[in-house]
Amino acid sequence: MHPYLSIVVPVYNEQDNLQPLFDRLTATLDALDKPYEIWFTNDGSRDRSGMLLAQFHEQRPHQVRVIEFNGNFGQHQAIMAAFERVRGEVVVTLDADLQNPPEEIPRLVAQIEAGHDVVGGYRRARQDTWFRRYASRAINRVREHTTHIRMRDQGCMLRAYRREVVDCIVRTGERSTFIPALALSFSSHPTEVEVAHAARAAGTSKYSLYKLIRLNFDLMTGFSLVPLQIFTMFGMLVALMSGLFVFYLAIRRLVVGPEAQGVFTLLAILFFLVGIVIFGLGVIGEYVGRIYEQVRNRPGFMIRTVLEKPDE
Repeated sequence: MHPYLSIVVPVYNEQDNLQPLFDRLTATLDALDKPYEIWFTNDGSRDRSGMLLAQFHEQRPHQVRVIEFNGNFGQHQAIMAAFERVRGEVVVTLDADLQNPPEEIPRLVAQIEAGHDVVGGYRRARQDTWFRRYASRAINRVREHTTHIRMRDQGCMLRAYRREVVDCIVRTGERSTFIPALALSFSSHPTEVEVAHAARAAGTSKYSLYKLIRLNFDLMTGFSLVPLQIFTMFGMLVALMSGLFVFYLAIRRLVVGPEAQGVFTLLAILFFLVGIVIFGLGVIGEYVGRIYEQVRNRPGFMIRTVLEKPDE
């Protein structure tokens, strides 16, 4: 039977969460009484996750399908690999850590059926550390002021998409991308719903501070030229101020005569400007690096096996 609903779950070292996730997810989908498939992508897990996913496929071979990567390629590449294979008219992404309860899926599906093409979730009473909550808020504000993407909670992966939007995402072939933002750029009628959020029951977050920064670099460079424009305008401002300062020093030399004071002030200004130049080169390098990755056209992931039983 052709599925109506496709669930995509990226997995990386989640052995302690997978069994309760599978039990709750299948119970929720069975209650919906709609044909469905579940795509698990094992993103190079080093624990028992791969074995558990294979067992899930054996238990429900016509509903559970498993993609096995031969290494760790990242959450968004794991989702993209499943997006290339989903067959449902409605596609839902879900993290494997159970912080987003699978029982919320029917609410997202209802919004899709009401006419929306992208439904984003935003977390109610977010159960994360103080640092993660406030860092996320700060990043959201920066993103709102530098891109055309408007979403209330960019870190929530519980989202639903119409098949047409997923097909557009796959056709882009982008290596460095942020899937929720890319989906919104293709959407004509998006919406958001509040979803529950739970503390992680087992394991640790796979997003370190460095990975979060890298993810937001992908978001900024993939959807906005504002960082380059800000750097250009700042360079123009510094050039103007430097010209005025040189003019001031020339007048002072004529009026007061040669002076030895102010050497350390000039060095401080020089070091500041050098720091700005290095920062600007880094921003430009982010854009150039992503262009290089794209034109190099290497695959974003390598699949070892796919556990999938054809429909009868």
